[in-house]
Amino acid sequence: MSELDTSETMIEVEGLSKYYGDFIAVEDLTFSIRKGEVVAFLGPNGAGKSTTMKMLTGYLAPSSGTAKVCGMEVANNRSMVANRIGYLPENGPLYEDMTPIALLNFFGDARSMDPSTKKERIAKVVEQCALQTVLSKPIGKLSRGFRQRVGMANVLLHEPDVLIMDEPTAGLDPNQVLEVRKTIKGLGKTILLSTHILQEVPEVADRILLINNGRLIFEGTPAELKGESSLDAWFNQQTLAA
Repeated sequence: MSELDTSETMIEVEGLSKYYGDFIAVEDLTFSIRKGEVVAFLGPNGAGKSTTMKMLTGYLAPSSGTAKVCGMEVANNRSMVANRIGYLPENGPLYEDMTPIALLNFFGDARSMDPSTKKERIAKVVEQCALQTVLSKPIGKLSRGFRQRVGMANVLLHEPDVLIMDEPTAGLDPNQVLEVRKTIKGLGKTILLSTHILQEVPEVADRILLINNGRLIFEGTPAELKGESSLDAWFNQQTLAA
């Protein structure tokens, strides 16, 4: 991994919980992510990863606790936080009859970018996400890997400080996974990405947050996780393998 700029906390979560009646989706999560870190949010399907990400982006209100992004409490500053975050949900919606270039222009206009800034940013995200060969093809005709990269380009368009990605490699074939990983590692952003694939973590992440049944059960580096013999039995019972 590249050397990190850890001078600033970009995501700060304290006692974050989400309940649906008696069902515990997330309970008492506390963690922080520093500037420049790529952090993998690891856990089996249904562990609470997507719920946590939706609370971080303001899509869901927590039952208790606080979430801050770039020093701002999400619950009280949703629009300001939205300007600092790029959120790529799993299977994020795309207009399949549009081309990537048309989509980027559309969302640039929706964000009220001036023409010169929009042109500059589109050129940058096209390069970052390697979309040059598919810019004029309908999104619905693209491979799943390219559609994922179009989604990534769209969330990067407004130059967010923090990226939150929910299962960015889900459903991709091995070659597409490698391309998306390469793109993620080259972004140079503060990134929180969720995955249920244990083998993927050392390839992209500086640090791991391991969640199960809505609770944080491990926080550390991939090497530290590998050395945690007490988690071996737990891993053997989970569907974390690719």
